[in-house]
Amino acid sequence: MAKTPDIHPPHDPCSRGRQSAHSLPGEDQRRLTSAATAPTCKTRSPGSEKSRPILLAGPTAVGKSEIALPLAEQVGGEIISADSMQVYRGLDIGTAKPSSADRARVPHHLIDICELTEAFDAAQFARLAHRAVAEIQSRGHMPILCGGTGLYFKAFLEGLGEAPPADSKLRAELEAAPLEKLLEELRKCDPVTFETIDKKNPLRIIRAVEVIRLTDRPASIQRADWSLRHSSLVTRHFFCFTRQPDDLRRRIDARVDAMFARGLVEETRELLKRGLAENKTAMQAIGYRQVVEHLRGERSLLETIELVKIRTRQFAKRQLTWFRAQKNMEWIELQPDDLAKTVAENLIHQLQENSG
Repeated sequence: MAKTPDIHPPHDPCSRGRQSAHSLPGEDQRRLTSAATAPTCKTRSPGSEKSRPILLAGPTAVGKSEIALPLAEQVGGEIISADSMQVYRGLDIGTAKPSSADRARVPHHLIDICELTEAFDAAQFARLAHRAVAEIQSRGHMPILCGGTGLYFKAFLEGLGEAPPADSKLRAELEAAPLEKLLEELRKCDPVTFETIDKKNPLRIIRAVEVIRLTDRPASIQRADWSLRHSSLVTRHFFCFTRQPDDLRRRIDARVDAMFARGLVEETRELLKRGLAENKTAMQAIGYRQVVEHLRGERSLLETIELVKIRTRQFAKRQLTWFRAQKNMEWIELQPDDLAKTVAENLIHQLQENSG
């Protein structure tokens, strides 16, 4: 996909307040009013049964975005990105952001809303996603959440429970501790989380241990079951795409090759000048972290490309494991010759049957 221009969603979470569009200075007003310049969509009655959000999830490279576009065009929808890295300006090639042409076809939200120097989390996403849904519905359009960040879907559907805010002193202590020691503590205190957590992601490991120490309760116990709330919404409108392993692997490898061909190394080099290395969340983005290591001389370009493919396949596997643990999702296995437009049409028929 092509590198995206500076098109912003209606609200900026890392932001400067919650004024109306008329009271905001130039840049923020452009963010709020960008959707108004997007193409006109078919309309629906605001807040009606038929305008309830459609959720499209699945592993990276499965084809979610390609399906979301024709789906949005056919139902009069607007797309809300549920991707934890697409919120950052400049992380374009490595996050496979929708192209300028795609964003001209259908309005997109929660993309390019943070600078690399700013923090963003699931709680902010949930708040802004609900706000975007309400605004989309007020225009008589269909909200379509599309992405692969499972925690964002969870936060949107049910909130984040009673997890405590970060403690700066404890966080500094945990960041200084060896990762192996933290993993061992997590294994003893919260074996459920230990089995499912990304053991190569220090941020998540530190947060899990932090929650345990602050609450004396495992993080896994504090997570509400997805089926306890909004079960009707999830059952009728939550779809998760998958593919056969060989098919998904081919798509991942092709995507990684295309990203490097389009200039991922140069994009990363420029992002380092803007503070990429100081943003611990953004540095977790697969592709960028490995390219930074390449630029530091840790491995060759060919080795880096292969490593990014391996890490992306591992990430896709973790995504699938996470989604399979959730309930009330409708699974759709895509075939290599499936056309996105046809899949979108089938989804519409399925939605009509579910609501009939």
